[in-house]
Amino acid sequence: MTEAARWFVGGPGGEAPVVSIVILTWNSRALLAACLEALPAATASIPTEVIVVDNGSRDGTAELLARHHGLVTITNATNRGVAPARNQGLRRARGEMVALLDVDTVPAPGSFATLVARLRAAPRVGLVGPKLVAPDGTLQYSCRRFPTLADKLLRRLPARCGAAVTDDVELRWWDHAGVRPVDYVIGACQLIRKTALDEVGLLDERIFYGPEDVDLCLRLHRAGRGVEYVPEAVVVHLERRV
Repeated sequence: MTEAARWFVGGPGGEAPVVSIVILTWNSRALLAACLEALPAATASIPTEVIVVDNGSRDGTAELLARHHGLVTITNATNRGVAPARNQGLRRARGEMVALLDVDTVPAPGSFATLVARLRAAPRVGLVGPKLVAPDGTLQYSCRRFPTLADKLLRRLPARCGAAVTDDVELRWWDHAGVRPVDYVIGACQLIRKTALDEVGLLDERIFYGPEDVDLCLRLHRAGRGVEYVPEAVVVHLERRV
């Protein structure tokens, strides 16, 4: 077994993982390779398991995964959608905390260690998300307030008015410089306390692709579990659309 593969199965003492990272992929071999390559530095010394759910890829992803013997892999014959496939990974997770991580991300060194430290320091917080940036370092507005029907309607107004609504929903007026309670963070990278997830349940499998991340954060709030944005943790996000 290679050193990289040995890392994926947890700490040197064989202890249970602190974090289980669930990555969903579909015909994204190159992106998956880059994401996996970044994870050892991103998790530092944290015992971690990585669970990859392959949603029916036909691009050689299976061959890539076969080279990482320490991964937990789940292979679907067809594309089951985001929420059902991620739930497959969440059900297999053994960690104290579980992370949902998009395949088109590259977590920075130490990013997961920072997120883990924040969850441990804030026992009533159920979910934290990092600062997401584009490959050129541009900030992505990934923490937001919950959308409303009025927001959707107002965005159809002339450009200036619609932009003002978007700016408000996406908290663009805020400098994103410190930890902040928010309504939700987008699902490109979310670290969730396992006990909080047990309280509110898994992702809604009626949602094939869409606002399952918003729904999860809403249920956490209703259960008295906060959601926080933690900008000291940085993750590069390509925002690939499929």
